Amino acid sequence: MQEPQVISALAALAHPQRLRIFRALVVAGPEGLTPSTLAEQLDVARNTLSFHLKELAHAGLVTIEQQGRNLIYRAEYARMNELIGYLTEHCCQGGVCEVSSTAACC
Repeated sequence: MQEPQVISALAALAHPQRLRIFRALVVAGPEGLTPSTLAEQLDVARNTLSFHLKELAHAGLVTIEQQGRNLIYRAEYARMNELIGYLTEHCCQGGVCEVSSTAACC
């Protein structure tokens, strides 16, 4: 991951509602969630949710798939793992530590 991508991803997550949305999608797993389900779970207005999902998608943190009349949003685990890897790449200045940049989530 390049620094501009990292900044974009962190900026997208630096909002309470977007962070909650992203975490809900991570919990949902590969099945993802529809906007109506997300709105209900998180008690967020649909138009507000749409704005935040667009920001997360623009940062590459979520994917969108059309299934019939529904949109399915999913956390983009590869991007999430790249972000975590970037943040922990030089953890403990190369010494032995508990955090591993090679440990993948999901």
